[in-house]
Amino acid sequence: MTTDHIEINVLTDLSQIAPSDWDACACPEAATGRPIDPFTTHRFLRALEVSGSVGPGTGWQPRHLVAKSGQVFATAPLYAKGHSQGEYIFDHNWAHAYESYGGRYYPKLQLAVPFTPATGRRFLTKPGHETTGMAALTQGAVQLASENDLSSLHITFCTEAEADQGERIGLLKRTTQQFHWLNEGYDSFDAFLAGLSSRKRKNIRKERATANAFGGQIHMLTDDQIEPHHWDAFWHFYQDTGARKWGTPYLTRAFFDEAQQHLRDDMLLVLAERDGRYIAGALNFIGRDTLYGRYWGCTEDHACLHFELCYYRAIDYAIEHGLSRVEAGAQGAHKLARGYLPVQTHSLHWFREEGFTDAVARYLQAERAATEEEIEVLTAYGPFRKVQQEEQQ
Repeated sequence: MTTDHIEINVLTDLSQIAPSDWDACACPEAATGRPIDPFTTHRFLRALEVSGSVGPGTGWQPRHLVAKSGQVFATAPLYAKGHSQGEYIFDHNWAHAYESYGGRYYPKLQLAVPFTPATGRRFLTKPGHETTGMAALTQGAVQLASENDLSSLHITFCTEAEADQGERIGLLKRTTQQFHWLNEGYDSFDAFLAGLSSRKRKNIRKERATANAFGGQIHMLTDDQIEPHHWDAFWHFYQDTGARKWGTPYLTRAFFDEAQQHLRDDMLLVLAERDGRYIAGALNFIGRDTLYGRYWGCTEDHACLHFELCYYRAIDYAIEHGLSRVEAGAQGAHKLARGYLPVQTHSLHWFREEGFTDAVARYLQAERAATEEEIEVLTAYGPFRKVQQEEQQ
């Protein structure tokens, strides 16, 4: 596949490209420290493939794009999807409407990180090639969809800059929301609490006291502190949550073995231990300036322990390590009362059928207005003192 002297290759397996070539596009900043986020690194995406979490039988078939002009200058994690699971930008209604009028919505193309509702670059380019790289990768993905009679292309949890650029080149921009905690230069958890209304401050202190009285201790582990037996415990937590939320867990047990081997430095594992057994856990990924909350599970129910492990310990870690943000994953208005404010998230969409494109464009315009209004209303009901809320807005 070529586009104006740029060669676009489609990879069915990340072993087909050297990790150094991929990461030179995905995380060039990692030469001087952590990547901005670990999710588009070769090691993370390859762990999904090696573990069988994506690939045959999963509905996620790798079709990664690599743009070359003499050498690799842009890449993109792309998948042929046989369903809409594990995406967190919901298009089930679109699929139903498309097929109601005689179309075939699946398979489609998904330019995304599987099972990961975390904002980050999706068009991965070497520095200085951002505009050219995004244009080439978009054209390559659209051409791939058209040549294979696929209904659509979806780029989910892209950056705001990518969303704006994508809209300028003709893609449909969608705005959704998540809840993020923002570090306003706090030097302690108490400093964060000082910015809250009295009632919310007291409630959080009460929740933390209740959670920490569960009868055990909480461990915050990263890098070499994480050992293989910790994943045995966490797998039980993850299976339980996955079965209740999705029917079948997205990640295989082998993924956590890959994580132990290749991803420990990218992870913060928070485990609650009682009577010599781990009874609950939360898994986070560590970016250069953001902590990403990803998975939670438990084998015993204890009041407020979920809030402590997932939200408050994440804030503790972010403050201690000078991170500016905690992204606590998809959905969850209950996060608002715990200091996580609504923020916009972005995606881009392309449809082969022009009439369907027009209908979705009208829907997205109305949805965007509703999302902006909801964010404004939720922020006004947030836990922060009113003066501080006005400053944050």
